[in-house]
Amino acid sequence: MKRWDNLPEYMKNQQVRQYYDILKKKRVLLVIKRIFDIVLSLILMILLLLPMAVISIAVKLTSSGPIIFRQIRVTTGGKRFKILKFRTMTVEQSDAHTQVTVKDDDRITSCGAFLRKYRLDELPQLFNVLLGQMSFVGVRPEVPRYVERYTPEMYATLLLPAGITSTASIEFKDESEQLSQIADADESYVNDILPKKMKLNLEYIKNFSLLCDLKIMLKTVKNVAFD
Repeated sequence: MKRWDNLPEYMKNQQVRQYYDILKKKRVLLVIKRIFDIVLSLILMILLLLPMAVISIAVKLTSSGPIIFRQIRVTTGGKRFKILKFRTMTVEQSDAHTQVTVKDDDRITSCGAFLRKYRLDELPQLFNVLLGQMSFVGVRPEVPRYVERYTPEMYATLLLPAGITSTASIEFKDESEQLSQIADADESYVNDILPKKMKLNLEYIKNFSLLCDLKIMLKTVKNVAFD
């Protein structure tokens, strides 16, 4: 966890400070959380090496373009990093296009639809976790242009590493379907969905514990496997 003085100026506000003080008292738990991330990511990389190789071949054979999709996201302390995913969209997607995905998005490939359904496209994020850019549980990282529209309190979510899963990502698993019915998906996401997700994310920070992380991970597996 970064020292308060080392945080970006835009994060040094009274709203963020209250969350910082909560986490500061749980520094030992944060160290254990990091050790857990390293050990589990290494184990899963070994166990999933063959499935990831098969997915890589499937992505390459079913559409043209790179196997891995990289996108700039924001993590701890406002630091930018490249999130890794198996590519699920056509390479023709434009940066000017909305950066949220809607149901039946015509950019999604046939293979990509299957990977997204079971969240297999996120397996490369094990490398992000190992590098310390992400954690297994934490706030899902947003693209810079959405972070720029955070309220002062929302910046508290940047006190911890971004996560592969979270309570918010579970609760809003049907987000793409909701946005598919909106004309301006970007504005709807920022004005309607993001504040609701952030409310859950901030609650997670307030109540952070290793047991809470374990429950979120198990609930994620349940949702992916059985819903």
